[in-house]
Amino acid sequence: MVRERYGRTAVPRPRRWRFPGPILASRRQLETRMSRIATLAVHAGREDLAGLGVHVPPIDLSTTNPVPDLASGAAAYDALASGGVPPADGGLVYQRLWNPTVARFEVALARLESAEAAVAFSSGMAALAACLLAARAEGTPHVVAVRPLYGGSDHLLATGLLGTEVTWTGADDVAGAIRPDTGLVLLETPANPTLELVDIAAVVAQAGAVPVVVDNTFATPVLQRPIEHGAALVLHSATKYLGGHGDVIGGVVATSEDWAARLRRVRAVTGGLLHPLAAYLLHRGLQTLPLRVREQQRVAASLAGWLAEHPLVERVHYPSGPLVGSQMAGPGAMVAFTVAGGFEAAARTVEHVRLITHAVSLGGVDTLIQHPASLTHRPVADCAKPAAGVLRMSVGLEDEQDLRADLEASLKVAHV
Repeated sequence: MVRERYGRTAVPRPRRWRFPGPILASRRQLETRMSRIATLAVHAGREDLAGLGVHVPPIDLSTTNPVPDLASGAAAYDALASGGVPPADGGLVYQRLWNPTVARFEVALARLESAEAAVAFSSGMAALAACLLAARAEGTPHVVAVRPLYGGSDHLLATGLLGTEVTWTGADDVAGAIRPDTGLVLLETPANPTLELVDIAAVVAQAGAVPVVVDNTFATPVLQRPIEHGAALVLHSATKYLGGHGDVIGGVVATSEDWAARLRRVRAVTGGLLHPLAAYLLHRGLQTLPLRVREQQRVAASLAGWLAEHPLVERVHYPSGPLVGSQMAGPGAMVAFTVAGGFEAAARTVEHVRLITHAVSLGGVDTLIQHPASLTHRPVADCAKPAAGVLRMSVGLEDEQDLRADLEASLKVAHV
């Protein structure tokens, strides 16, 4: 039940929610269940609005909240600072500890990911940092990381800045890398930037009792739900597809109630809470997420096929194989390709696009292209850095023929 406090609405604690039925066994089952996400994306986190007499979620920008009395205020502070949720009569105290608008987005994302709860942060990197700190706080600072990963994630782990120690491994060698002090196994699938797929269930089996974190940024819950395959935590750079318009930065982790409490505790003491206005925009972005992802995927698949036949392209990296249709409902809207001629040709290609934007980030309504080895994966060790001729493209919602024409022209100029 929604509770009213001093004219502000406190969103109820996220309820446990699951799509009905067992782990998926066929492409048809996967596609059927994924199709229902369209309804969920529109309504999750908004079920109480009619009762409030409003049609869109309110935005609570208060940095502080009136405390009814010392005893209840103290109880609320203790609950929130320790990772709990607001008590029924204690108030919200302070935005760093809890915000109703942020909580709405968390409720919605948890349901889309088939999770018990979700915890939102000021960025994707803040979300990853919270996972690492929560594990380290339990005396398990060792992380097994499956490469390739997003360059920022790779860099954070490699620096050891948060007191963690990392063992890099391939997806088939996770079991041998586990130690008594291993707190997390981290993987990304499809992986950034060349879209390798990792069998989540196979890694979970190797990890045993060690929680597995899956970066699901590229796939989104429209195409993949790692918790249904045994993952303990699902990480998103919400900046990307969840927001979808390149105008908000955020991160979120979908997980169990127990892990959510641990992450909220880290967030409370480090100050990594997502701003409520950003939460509102991300929650709004979820409403069109299924439509955007499916249309972007349709164009991306066609462009990948076209690029695969292009004489100036050596190789196209685009998800395929048995995991597409079992673990994933589709290959997604990210395309990477290796330009013939190596670094010089790749650099000239991105410098001569006109419709497509030469920029980092991804998942927005406009198409972006970038050179990972020079930008997003610049700090990654040479042994794990993408090849010099690889470009990564996030396909937007433009007309496919216009995108083809721009790529054709830039590739030709690059090889003059």
